[in-house]
Amino acid sequence: MPMLLSLGICGITFSGADVGGFLGKGGGYPDPDAELFTRWFAAGAYQPFFRGHAHHDSARREPWTFNEETTQTLRAFAMQRYQLLAYWYSLFFIAETSAMPTMRPLWVSFPQDEKTFDIERQFMAGGDLMVVPVTKQGATSTTVYFPGTDVWYAVLGGTKHTAPSEATVDAPITSIPVFQRGGSIVPRQMRLRRSSVAMADDPFTLVVAPSAARTASGRLYLDPGDGYGYRKGEYAYWKFEWAAEGVLRAKPVHTSAAYVPRNMLERLELLDTPLPASVTLTTADGATRPLTFSHVATTNRLVVRKPDVLVASAWTVTLTY
Repeated sequence: MPMLLSLGICGITFSGADVGGFLGKGGGYPDPDAELFTRWFAAGAYQPFFRGHAHHDSARREPWTFNEETTQTLRAFAMQRYQLLAYWYSLFFIAETSAMPTMRPLWVSFPQDEKTFDIERQFMAGGDLMVVPVTKQGATSTTVYFPGTDVWYAVLGGTKHTAPSEATVDAPITSIPVFQRGGSIVPRQMRLRRSSVAMADDPFTLVVAPSAARTASGRLYLDPGDGYGYRKGEYAYWKFEWAAEGVLRAKPVHTSAAYVPRNMLERLELLDTPLPASVTLTTADGATRPLTFSHVATTNRLVVRKPDVLVASAWTVTLTY
């Protein structure tokens, strides 16, 4: 992890470690057991370049080479990776246009927090997700430092943590601690497909994590998937803004008649959001319609279902209390 963070800062942002380690017995190092490989696989799923790979004299690195239980766990981590492919693609667009690395040390996002200066075992996947891989054998929990002065939400479970603080969190072999920054909106594609090509036109879920001031924002970059249209301006780049009064808006940063994404918005997940009386969608042409929603009281999570509007279009969702 320290080496990957250094590479990103140096401008080599599409980098990752061979999951499981490249040299096994043939290189004088032991091959990983199921526990080490699982922890390594989970960490790799949240790094820019994610690949299981090894020397030909090493033991096989396929996810199904250990046992069925391990295979199922690794499949779940791979699913987490695929849900965030569009998020990573957007990060690479940001890296291309600003030189901001995709995988970042904590201090890049929190330069005023001196405690982040020597932390190398936690990292930021972009500006909105903090990843805390488990690297200690036999561990079922780990200590997490929450930087900054706002709030963080556990991606699994939605537990809210106020920064700056430190906490011990559960980390069984089946999970990796990942936290979404308060004030962010993260796009996810939740459908399980056989490949990223099959996901190209799949719908999006937007996960809104309000800041302490009850605001949030996020970005989504989309193109045909090959990146070649970028230089000609043939891409869509949209921002999403959540206001304290309970309004979520989609606004264009860049559009092109040569490329109009077909992806729909199929769901909104709003963390730390109380149950409203109604939720209304307003489309680009000014038409309005009510949306169905549900609320999980134990985690204070609001789920708005089937807006069924193009994610890259000028829409507004309004919560009324």
